[in-house]
Parts: sequence; C-alpha cells; structure tokens
Amino acid sequence: MAASDAGRHPQNVGCRTLSLSAHVGFDSLPDQLLRKSIKHGFCFNILCIGETGIGKSALMSSLFNTNFEDSPSTHFLSSVRLRAQTCELQESNVLLKLTVVKTVGFGDQVNKVDTYQPIVDYIDAQFEAYLEEELKVIRSLFSYHDTRIHVCLYFISPTGRSLKTIDLLTLRSLDSKVNIIPVIGKADSISKAELQEFKKKIMSELVSNGIRIYQFPTDDETVSEINTITNGYLPFAVVGSMEKVKIGNKMVRARQYPWGVVKVENESHCDTIKLRRMLCTNMEDLKEKTRAYYELYRRCRLEKLGCRDIGPENKPVSLQEVIEAKRLEFCLEMERKEEEIKQRFLQRVNEKAAMLEEAEQQASMPVCLVSVF
Repeated sequence: MAASDAGRHPQNVGCRTLSLSAHVGFDSLPDQLLRKSIKHGFCFNILCIGETGIGKSALMSSLFNTNFEDSPSTHFLSSVRLRAQTCELQESNVLLKLTVVKTVGFGDQVNKVDTYQPIVDYIDAQFEAYLEEELKVIRSLFSYHDTRIHVCLYFISPTGRSLKTIDLLTLRSLDSKVNIIPVIGKADSISKAELQEFKKKIMSELVSNGIRIYQFPTDDETVSEINTITNGYLPFAVVGSMEKVKIGNKMVRARQYPWGVVKVENESHCDTIKLRRMLCTNMEDLKEKTRAYYELYRRCRLEKLGCRDIGPENKPVSLQEVIEAKRLEFCLEMERKEEEIKQRFLQRVNEKAAMLEEAEQQASMPVCLVSVF
C-alpha cells in the first residue's frame, strides 16, 4: 500500500536550472503553437443583455464591421428568451468563429421577478455541456465547439439617473459566472455632461452593491498603460449603426440626425472604438477568466456528485478510489433496500397467512340453529 501511494504521489525533489552546451531546437515551440492556432482558428462568444430596441444588434455590427442578419423582436413576449447566432469572420489569415447571444424580451414583462433566471440557466447550460464533453470516455476537446460565454455586454438604458432594480438583480446573479462589461446603449441620446455624471453614478452603485465587473488587466507590461487608462472609461458609452453615411469622400458608420451626425468610429463621439480595441486586446484574458468561472462551476458540480480530492482523514484520494467508494456505497444501499423489500414481503405473507388461518377457523366452527316459537 505504501509503495502504491509513493507511486501515485511521487516526491518532489525540486527543479534545477541547467545551461545548454549547444542549440537543441525547442525555441521553435512558440512558432509551432502559432501555426497550429492559426490553422485551427479562434473562438469567441459574446452575450448581449439589454432591453428591446437598445441597440444590441447595431453595436455588434459596428464592432465587427459586418451586418448581422437579425429579425426584429417584439415587446410582448411573456418571458425572456436567448437567441444565438454563430458566424465565421476572417481577417488576413486569422479565422474567428464568433457567437453572439442576445436576450429577447428582457425587461418587457410586467412582472420582472426572476427575469434574469433564463440567462443564468443558459450560462450554466454551456458550462454543463463542456463538463459532459470533458467527462466522456472518448472525447475531442480540441475540435469541440466551445459555447461558454467569454464576455457579457450589459446594456444600460441612457436614463441619466441610476441603475434600475432589474439591472442590479441581474448583474448580482451573473458576476460570479461571467465577465461583465457594462455599456450605456444609445449614448448619443444624452448630453456629454449628463453622460459623465451618469458614468460616475453607475460605478458608484456597482461598488455600493458589491457587484464585480470585468477590469482590464494591468499586470501585463505590454498593455498595462492602455488598460489602466481604459478602465477609467467604464461603463463604455456606445453608439451603433447598421447604416453608412457619406461624409466628405468616405462612407462611414454613423447615425444622422437633423442637428448633425454621430460617427460610430469617432472616439470624441462615443466609446465604441475603445470597446472594440479592448475586446481584441484582452480576448485571451477574457477566455482565461472564463476558464476560472468554469472551474468553479465544475468543482461545485463534482462535489454534488460526491467527488472529493481529499478523503475523510485529510489525505489525497484518486478518482479511482472515489469511484470504488461510490460503487461500494451503492452496492450496500442496494443490499439494504433488497433486505427491506424481503422483510416487507415476508410481513405481508405472514399477515395473509394469519388472515387465511383465521378464516379457516371460523369456517370450521359448528353452526347453532336457534328456533323461536
């Protein structure tokens, strides 16, 4: 037993740093990984949460410079639904499989209790699907289409006042499951002065309610400066447009009003370009954070199934030991239930035999006839 434990948990004798006397060739590993990644392509999944007509589709089209074909939704749905759309985009020799999931009917119901529940269930369902693939005997995670949500763009109505109760409830239910980036939809509908005050108010309410949002990482020297600056722009004031307007000699994405034109890609007009830049710059970090959220979900699910890394005596246990213990526990439970059924059956047999014996005794008793004159 001691030998098997030693084999399963080998002693760590430490890691030494050695110098090479000549070139080996493993310095080409990053190039191999790069070629493999480009060949396989990349995957990114975005969840857009917001009221009907707040500009979710227009923003997605503006962010990725394409037009997502999407049918308009109604305000009269009885419950919140989610609509997913997957497409492949190619820029130079890089392929991106993009999935955009949008809420339909969010905030349209009279009774808004548990409006967020279908969204929570959807995120959990993607975690569960990945867990099931991971636990398969024959699996192929490399070719598996990962549908776990990497980022949630939460659209806030441009009221200029404060967050709604439904916003706080939804954000609180999601901040432990997904990376949340708050955005103010149709930000061109309020003045710049009101917009800055609204941003401060939103961030203050998020902090006071203990809601965690995604912060662009500042520990990487290559992006720390721009990420630190951009974190100060949260929540992003975004404007999207499905149409292009001719300004000078160029056709640009813009929204045209009687008083002027709002250019989607003009950073002095809105933060749409900042959001695009940050999504592309920090895409891998968003995926890494998603893996951390998944690990939390996975741990909770496996613990519910009775899987533990530590045994009763605080000693590490292997998966084989856990399975064997569960099998033994199941067999003992089946034996106990089988014995219960046997005893119940014998009890009923004895009760039936007693009833038959009593009936026979009554049948064998002499019958006395009494005549009354």
